[in-house]
Amino acid sequence: MELAQQTGSPGNEGDAGARNFLAKRMLCTQNANPWHLRCAKGVSKWDIRHKIWDYMEANNLADFPRPVHHRIPNFKGSFEMSGSVQAWDVFDKAREVKVDPDKPLEGIRLAALQGVRDYSVPVGLDAKVHVDLVVVGSVAVSEKGFRIGKGEGFADLEYAMMVSMGAVREDTVVVTAVHDCQVVDIPEDLLGDHDLTVDYILTPTRIIKTGCNHPKPQGILWHKINHEMLGKIPVLKNLRHREKQEGKDVALKEEQRDVPAADKPVRVAKKSRPERSSFQDQASLSQASREGEASPDNYPLPDAPAAVYVGSIPQGTRVGELKDALRQRHATPARLTWQGAQHRAFLNYSDKATADAAVVALQGLSLHGSPLRVELARSQLSKTGSRPR
Repeated sequence: MELAQQTGSPGNEGDAGARNFLAKRMLCTQNANPWHLRCAKGVSKWDIRHKIWDYMEANNLADFPRPVHHRIPNFKGSFEMSGSVQAWDVFDKAREVKVDPDKPLEGIRLAALQGVRDYSVPVGLDAKVHVDLVVVGSVAVSEKGFRIGKGEGFADLEYAMMVSMGAVREDTVVVTAVHDCQVVDIPEDLLGDHDLTVDYILTPTRIIKTGCNHPKPQGILWHKINHEMLGKIPVLKNLRHREKQEGKDVALKEEQRDVPAADKPVRVAKKSRPERSSFQDQASLSQASREGEASPDNYPLPDAPAAVYVGSIPQGTRVGELKDALRQRHATPARLTWQGAQHRAFLNYSDKATADAAVVALQGLSLHGSPLRVELARSQLSKTGSRPR
């Protein structure tokens, strides 16, 4: 984590001064956003992300690097926002500032360096620091302060880590800077307890105070962290050890009760095959994915009254994306067994009729432009005399 410590910046004109500056200096006009996303019932985060990315590319609002898909999108005029930030009293009062490394925040990072005493100072877990202002990138944000990132969860996790080390508190202000077209309606039910909300939104034409009352992350949610992420972020290991010593629950995603334990093998069709647990499949997520996908005749089945097989899941897909798609199609299972390394998942339903209805509802489902294979799991198909093809 790197912070910039401000000693003051010129031109403290307050919100009114910032708005005047914007009206005179910004490249975009008040008519820069003729499009407004109306969120239909069942819309997912990925629906909103792709709508934003597609719109910015189609209307040539995007800036380097392009294409903006699967990024925090940079936009034309983003760098010039440094001027409006310097004229904003909230920014002027901040002494410890953290700005994410996203490309559209480059101008704001430069503004944070104006008149600083120390910058790019590494901060340890025991550092006595209080961050006054956090600036994060976004793919989409609502005027209510609900934010959607690019889908990897790093901004949410970094904030949670700062909470755990005591660097952010209730009075820490969270800001995002986006193009006007990225300010859209976002249903509150899309937000999870790990999602970071924002207090202010900066665009090329306005400053929005959200008044958001949705709680921000109160610390690291270890049940959402897997071993792969723990290996990629070394400081997480230190934080986990510290919180374990404090007696907190630090069980990781693979270690939760809703994931079958290694001593509870799943059923397999052929008794001659050794039993495998879905926990073992989960552990393989940290290994290189093998090419192709197992045949439906060979996959292990969860022990459930009725199971649906979802195959051909594209590499790199997150389980949250599948959950969003299932919710959108009103096919949320009682339990989901994720086997991403094998490009598949199993959806467990309470009975055969519900599983049949889910198969129908999920026909034609695709992720990242790739169609998914959805059918009843083999144990159910065998009862009806049919087999997966």
